[in-house]
Amino acid sequence: MTVAVNAEKKTINVFQELTFFNESTDTLSSIVLNDWNNAYSTRNSLLAKRFSDEFIRNFHLAKDSERGNTGNITIIDENKSFLNWNRTDENPDLIELFLNTKLAPNQKIKLSLTYVVKIPSDKFTKYGYGSNGEMNLKNWYLTPARFENHSFIKYSNANLDDIANAISDIDLEVKIPASFELSSDLNEISKSKNKENTIYTFSGKNRLDFSLFLEPKSSFFSYKNGLVEVITNLKDNRLNEIQKAIIIDRIVTYVSSKIGPYPHEKISVSEVDYDRNPFYGLNQLPAFISPFSDEFLYELKFLKTYLNNYLKNSLNLDARKDNWIFDGIQVYAMMKYIEENHPDSKMMGNLAKLKILKSFNIINLDFNEQYSYYYMLMARKNLDQPLSESKDSLIRFNEKIASKYRAGLSLKYLDNYLDDAIVTNSIKQFYAINTHEQTSRTTFEALLKNNANKNIDWFFETIINSRAIIDYKFNALAKTKDSITFNIKNKTGATVPIPIYGIKKGEIVFKKWLENIRTDSTFTFDRKDAEKIVINYKNEVPEYNLRNNWKSLKGFSTTNRPIKFAFMKDLEDPYYNQVLYVPTFDYNFYDGLSPGLRLHNKTILDKPFTFDINPMYSPNTKTLVGNYSLAVNQNYRDGLLYNVRYSMNGSYFHYAPDAAYFKINPTVTMSMREWNLRDNRRQGFFFRYNIVNKEPSKIINDTGEKYSVFNAKYYNTRTEITNHLNFRNDLQLSSGFGKIAGEIQYRKLFDNNRQINLRLYTGTFIYNKNLSNAYDFGLDRPKDYLFEYNFFGRSETSGFFSQQFILAEGGFKSKLIPASANQWMVTTNASFNVWNWVEIYGDLGFLKNKNESEKFVYDSGIRLNLVTDYFELYFPVYSNNGWEISHTKYPEKIRFVVTMSPNTLLNLFTRKWF
Repeated sequence: MTVAVNAEKKTINVFQELTFFNESTDTLSSIVLNDWNNAYSTRNSLLAKRFSDEFIRNFHLAKDSERGNTGNITIIDENKSFLNWNRTDENPDLIELFLNTKLAPNQKIKLSLTYVVKIPSDKFTKYGYGSNGEMNLKNWYLTPARFENHSFIKYSNANLDDIANAISDIDLEVKIPASFELSSDLNEISKSKNKENTIYTFSGKNRLDFSLFLEPKSSFFSYKNGLVEVITNLKDNRLNEIQKAIIIDRIVTYVSSKIGPYPHEKISVSEVDYDRNPFYGLNQLPAFISPFSDEFLYELKFLKTYLNNYLKNSLNLDARKDNWIFDGIQVYAMMKYIEENHPDSKMMGNLAKLKILKSFNIINLDFNEQYSYYYMLMARKNLDQPLSESKDSLIRFNEKIASKYRAGLSLKYLDNYLDDAIVTNSIKQFYAINTHEQTSRTTFEALLKNNANKNIDWFFETIINSRAIIDYKFNALAKTKDSITFNIKNKTGATVPIPIYGIKKGEIVFKKWLENIRTDSTFTFDRKDAEKIVINYKNEVPEYNLRNNWKSLKGFSTTNRPIKFAFMKDLEDPYYNQVLYVPTFDYNFYDGLSPGLRLHNKTILDKPFTFDINPMYSPNTKTLVGNYSLAVNQNYRDGLLYNVRYSMNGSYFHYAPDAAYFKINPTVTMSMREWNLRDNRRQGFFFRYNIVNKEPSKIINDTGEKYSVFNAKYYNTRTEITNHLNFRNDLQLSSGFGKIAGEIQYRKLFDNNRQINLRLYTGTFIYNKNLSNAYDFGLDRPKDYLFEYNFFGRSETSGFFSQQFILAEGGFKSKLIPASANQWMVTTNASFNVWNWVEIYGDLGFLKNKNESEKFVYDSGIRLNLVTDYFELYFPVYSNNGWEISHTKYPEKIRFVVTMSPNTLLNLFTRKWF
């Protein structure tokens, strides 16, 4: 390629000579070229849909000038004939090139291509042009796709760094403005400079890909140690060049000895590469509070990024379909490196030295134990996926963290089981094969099986190809002074080897691997003075539950774990019953700012049974208030129904200055997800019995009441950045009334960045024996007799708190008369943005009360949609009341939405991961 970079226009003009050698046994009539840069050209590409699925908004709001494309393409063959080519709307980043003459096996064809590459902004994927004129270039040029099993692999860009390129020899000449410098992991052949331009020439043999870094002043430094030249700009201003060189030399030497020599002369390790795949946990902490030394942080950053680039540039694998091999080798090598070079390091670094924190299990964990907890985070949520699953079908947390870590844990598990460095040697052999031929997971599997001294079919059937969970527990146990006889039960049916340990005073006195426990089995071992026996003591097996894994052999044996209190949050400790305590503050107008103490057992990993008790002191009423929750979670591993939650909730707060309510809610929630976990559709059924006791209030003239209501709901929702569709219905039955309601919400973000929001609500009474309006449908404010909405001042009819808006029932923003309906109600709410977060809204509907004719109602105004559902302002303009803005005391008509629930706000940040 001969290319010219226009730094001002963010374009690259390319002249390319492509010699395609058909090494397959097939005769080809067309060639597929990867054109991943063109994925940025449309909001309908797989890349754009991926952003939308993961709630990444900036691509759809971007200007056209910020997006990339590949244009002005012409292709001619060696006979000077123009060739036809095509790319579809569905796959705009793949080009099918039609040959005028079929290409037989072992034949070559020489093609000449010219095209213009428009580089996208780096704010989408970190590849592209930056704010200072720099460019980080990856996958920007046209190159043949990998050919395998009689067809080209057609993978579109999904922001997964898994392009399926054919191996190529590359000669590259790049002309850039003289005010810039260029760095690359290709071999630099020459460099010439004049006043206007600098011309670089590079070359590379047997390359799958390469990187270019264009900067006003290069930030890269070169390190050579006889094995490979490393160019890197990983940031750490606290280390000098000698310290960095020592770390780099150690890692390069380690990786070469454990896996194999790098097949190219040069490798890049950039800050962009690390930012795209950081060491999660470490990257969340600012440098001034990091519990790790500067050297250790830099070492981990470099190790992770170097291994990633090293494997991606070396393994001739299908990086999308066989991604678990890349991840497995990378994390396995990292774990081995820590064992050899930092055996005493802890997950929380130097914090483990602070005596005040010794009670926290998370503080005492060895560094490598964190991998298991990150995987188990998803397994306990029932959101883990098989390691063999294609990378593009993984949800974000699995793709970035959980599946990656589990792949490494699985190889480490196999290594512990087989011993004798069989796994390490198999990795080295597999790596060597990749230097001269294409490989796949079957190649890796065959190598491991041939080298193993035991049958390891279970490893691929259960650990790699399924999402079966592993859980063993002790049943009966008998002991003498010299022997132990015990029964182990396989709780899940996943039959894999499991280690059993004998422990005395914290030291291991024996270890044995147990195999083929399909249901339950009984074993007898020499006791060897062991004081307790533990299944999976070192957590070598990625086991679902470690809390049932030990038995005491002392004179008095009990399975009851002692209680341990911990502040705020902790990881699950299998040897204790943990109670966490957290100071809390809650607020409503009648109780005031209420301090409290929350006691619960919700550790970072989900549990089958949870309790949460939160007593608080109400300064306004001088009484205790609060809430509690008891819940049992039951996960289902197969089928659309993935979770059933049985809970008992209760709360006691004031609904008026002189009156409180007490409610109890036994509830069953059934949650469903699609087979494809990346699908954002959620469905569920919700059954709740509401028992409410309202005290009478003299101040607001409420006589109080005791009542109970059965409530059944169904919801079906699918949400992403560009589309949101939500349907739910609601059935309520009590002695005094029965009602049914339905709601549909639709939100659409158009290509021109305009957004429309539509909502339809319908509700009708089946029967209504009540004389009061306490159970009516509310037009602008729900009656909330079930106390399920987070009102700050639920009984206020004037003043600031009466202006709080909650989108429920009628959903009107203006306060109209009649304000409720005791027969039926139908309303529509709509809004449309006119600029950024400024929208116009309109509501209209009909409502019917007994002995009255139906009433047509409407309102309209301006909505400031700052954060949808979390922080909004509504300014009424015109309604049945006339021109609202001309009325006196207009500020009292403004409505607001404010959400203070931590869990609700947290969902804004976690929804893109799960």
